[in-house]
Order: sequence, then C-alpha cells, then structure tokens
Amino acid sequence: MRKYLFNAAILSAAVHAVSVINTTRKGPRDWRLALMWASWGISVAIAVGTIIEDQKKIGDPAFQLIDS
Repeated sequence: MRKYLFNAAILSAAVHAVSVINTTRKGPRDWRLALMWASWGISVAIAVGTIIEDQKKIGDPAFQLIDS
C-alpha cells in the first residue's frame, strides 16, 4: 500500500483532485469541468497502471501468483 501512497504520480493526482474539487464548488458548470474530471480520472488510472507495471518488472511475489 505504501508504494501507492508515496508515489509521485499519485501525489500529483491528489493535488489535482483538490484543484478540481475547488473548481467544482466555485466555478461554472460547463463542459470544461467535465473535461477536468475526466483528465483527473485518466491521470489516476495511468499512475496506478504505472505502479503495477513497475512491480511486475521488479518481480513482486504477489504478481508471480497471478502470472502462473
């Protein structure tokens, strides 16, 4: 779990989430807000996917059970 919480991409997505939430509360509701939420979701998905791929390369025993 620590590898997810302290990853720079995840921390960046968390900061971006704060910005998106503030914009949602204070800003206008238009198509740009939907794009902001979509970009945040995509960045979280890419960050998590990158962590998973890095762990597969290292040879994490948890992934060896899945790959067998």
